[in-house]
Amino acid sequence: MAQDPGFQRARRPEQREQRRRVILDATEELLSEIPIDEISLRELSRRLGTSKTNVIRYFETREGVLLALLNRSRETWLDALEERLSAGAPGGEDVLRVLAESLAEQPLLCQLWSRLPTVLERNVSAETVLPYKLTDLEHRRRLARLIRSQLPALGEDEALHLTRFAVVGLVGLWPFSNPAPSTAEVLSDPRLIDAHIDFATAYADFLRVSAAGLLAGAGDPLGAMLPPTVKPRAS
Repeated sequence: MAQDPGFQRARRPEQREQRRRVILDATEELLSEIPIDEISLRELSRRLGTSKTNVIRYFETREGVLLALLNRSRETWLDALEERLSAGAPGGEDVLRVLAESLAEQPLLCQLWSRLPTVLERNVSAETVLPYKLTDLEHRRRLARLIRSQLPALGEDEALHLTRFAVVGLVGLWPFSNPAPSTAEVLSDPRLIDAHIDFATAYADFLRVSAAGLLAGAGDPLGAMLPPTVKPRAS
């Protein structure tokens, strides 16, 4: 295979960053065509028209590529979420519905995020995981600020804690709401209607319950998170 001149060794930081962007773009393209489990550095290098060695210069493993793509995809989503909230602030608990709906519109992000503990954080060194985790923390703090801008009853610590729950909820709900074809076929059986999970609806419910618990633990009434039609009656 002739070496792609675009992948000659980067000499300057901006060149190195450009090479990384090209690799991430190619990975994103591949993920729109094949499952994440079929992504490999060999397949990625073939798509790029270069050698596997050239890819390893910028990412130590396949999982390192996927971690970087997760961070990039999450930042893009946060930008869109912030713009969406600024355009028409929902206020109160509706911010959690908007959050859930906006995530449901980002299947690549959800696919990567849901595989974080079982795939992406495996086969990578501490030197790769640390910058990922620091960026993840920065993103969760940003998400917490967005939530608090619409739900000020949550304190800073509670809002950040909610983002931890949000990650755990996504990791659990996304695979169940996007089953394999054979399972999806079985779930079309009317007898199994309760087994069907709509991600946006279930995720919004999960976030509301989690936020209500955090508010209750902070001394705020549980009713602060509930729609007017279902607020508890005064005794």
